[in-house]
Amino acid sequence: MPKSAISSIQCPGLQSIRTSLPGCGILLYIVLFCPYNTVFAQQEVQIKEITATLSPNFTAEDLAELTEQLSFYLKHPLDLNSASPEQLKELFFLSALQISNFFTHIRLTGKLKDVLELQAVTGFDVTTITRLLPFVTVKEELPLDFSKAGKGVSELTLRYGQLLEKQKGYTQLPGSRYLGSPGKILLQYRYHLNDRAALSMVAKKDAGESFFSGNSKSGFDFISGSLALYKSGRFKKIIAGDYSLQFGQGLSLWSGSSFGKGDDVAGIAKKDTGLKPYTSANEYSFFRGTGVTYKVIESIDLTTFISLRNLDASLTKSPEGDYQLSAISTSGLHRTAAENEHKGKLGLLLYGAAVTYNKHSLDLGFTAYHSSYQQEFITGNQRYKKYNFSGRELTNLGFHYNYTFRNIYFFGEVAHSIPGGTAVLTGAMASLSPRVSAVVLVRNYEKEHVSFYNKAAGEGSTAANEKGVYAGFHINVTKKWTLSAYGDLFWFPWAKYRIDEASAGYELNARISFKPDKMFKALLSYQTKQSQQNEGSGKPVNPIADLRKDNCRLEGNFTFNRKITLQSRFELTRYQKGTVSAEYGYMFYQDVAYHPMSSRVSANLRLAFFHTPSYNSRIYAYEDDVLHGTGSGVYSGEGIRSYFNLSYNLSRQLRVWGRYAVYVYPGMEKTGSGLEEIAGSRKSEIKLQLRYQF
Repeated sequence: MPKSAISSIQCPGLQSIRTSLPGCGILLYIVLFCPYNTVFAQQEVQIKEITATLSPNFTAEDLAELTEQLSFYLKHPLDLNSASPEQLKELFFLSALQISNFFTHIRLTGKLKDVLELQAVTGFDVTTITRLLPFVTVKEELPLDFSKAGKGVSELTLRYGQLLEKQKGYTQLPGSRYLGSPGKILLQYRYHLNDRAALSMVAKKDAGESFFSGNSKSGFDFISGSLALYKSGRFKKIIAGDYSLQFGQGLSLWSGSSFGKGDDVAGIAKKDTGLKPYTSANEYSFFRGTGVTYKVIESIDLTTFISLRNLDASLTKSPEGDYQLSAISTSGLHRTAAENEHKGKLGLLLYGAAVTYNKHSLDLGFTAYHSSYQQEFITGNQRYKKYNFSGRELTNLGFHYNYTFRNIYFFGEVAHSIPGGTAVLTGAMASLSPRVSAVVLVRNYEKEHVSFYNKAAGEGSTAANEKGVYAGFHINVTKKWTLSAYGDLFWFPWAKYRIDEASAGYELNARISFKPDKMFKALLSYQTKQSQQNEGSGKPVNPIADLRKDNCRLEGNFTFNRKITLQSRFELTRYQKGTVSAEYGYMFYQDVAYHPMSSRVSANLRLAFFHTPSYNSRIYAYEDDVLHGTGSGVYSGEGIRSYFNLSYNLSRQLRVWGRYAVYVYPGMEKTGSGLEEIAGSRKSEIKLQLRYQF
């Protein structure tokens, strides 16, 4: 990395540094004297900058899991000399090519003596290194002595939230109503013993669910936990309880969170982590049982797993008296009598294995697993369901590869289901120059392919009935200007939900940012997406109409005296279906954040104004929340949105968060619909969270 690039990282007194290694000396000054030494006081700011652009693509639970990973590495930096590829992949802002280049550098030059050597790794520009520094370290690797390992670290978190206005579902209705209280409760416990053991527990009650009553007489509606042991002889991982599996590019076997199309074009190439404990509050995407990763020989690992759990499902009775499966529920909500009736109705036994080979710049993997469902799937009479899975037994096979040749990272996967068809994905990512990187991906998913555990790149969510081509690039135009863009063309050979015939579309996204110094950043982005959908005329086969959505966003960030940060955003949206007149919406917000490095108190505030004619032209925007409670706010209709978050360190071990958030819809007599309906024009929520670390 050239000295000029590193010099762009500004710190007080930087010009006074003199050393025989100019670039390294400047980076050393950054590590020792810049705000990274006070990173724990500003961890919410650090994490927000990384995760803010991800919120529209993740559920609140999955986004919380990602922020928890970053928070852990802030307090317990990852040793680069002993880190595994799976651990570096958890720092999700690193691309697959950067991770591959890092391990190639280690293999060729030996272990790092200092984090400053990161500037010698191909593809690690000043932005990447600046973002990475708080989460990593370099230290001498010593043999582990459990007698000197200490007691580990524990973290206990309790969160309570509630809407202040009474929703219709909590009234004494003659029909469907909520059976529990409006409070939302989350209890989490984490324990880590170095990198050798981890214990996790999550207990959750959603709003409207019973608590120590009804179907939850034992307490929380959802309880999840796991015990993980690492590096025990040839056993690299042993997990009992709830776990996730992530292999290849997500075509055959992937559970938990995953990136898709977004501002980070390199994120389209997935970074699989194999077997890992499940720590999210999401109630669907996990396995329950045991999983083991065993080192067979050098470079070859074998992962075996078995899972037995009950899924929420809607069952129908056949004329013969047998129960058949009509739909699987993934929401995890059990508030009404009908939702409780579906709870745990579908038993699933799943077992399989994955063999992975990793040597130098080549990764190969083969996965095979079998799913046995307690009830039989039925396809239904709808046209788009013709090729859906039917029966009780399903086998999935997958082969994936990653290979780095010089500055090009090749990746891909082939998946096949029995019964069913085949799905193929292949792509390449390249550093075309120190300033330019690009990625291209081609996919062909047959309409007969079936995989209930996939997160493959694509427009749809099933990795079936889709063909497409994706291409994107990222350019560091100058030290101050960056540009990224992608385009995606997609085709659906058969009918889909709300589309009764073959269809096609495209998506284009461009983003340019300007950062002249550490105190100011401006961003301009534009996204357009055209697809097709039924006109909705009610005919047996509906004609399809073109559907187009456009978003344009202008954003500015200004840091004042390293204590107060201002963020402003103005966003326009356009929605049009067929020949109907287009509808336009807008949203403007102003954020103010107070994060003094030496204070026990931090706070942030938002005031937003929005207007969209309907839900079709809604706007999403990242919202600050209590720690790990981050998510994306939905701005729809006409109104005002505001929230205030306050955090206070009661002691070195105990911290408390509070939040008040409100939507105001002037002139509205009610908000929401169905059981969510609230009388009046206001919808407000409070949250309180405690975290104890010991």
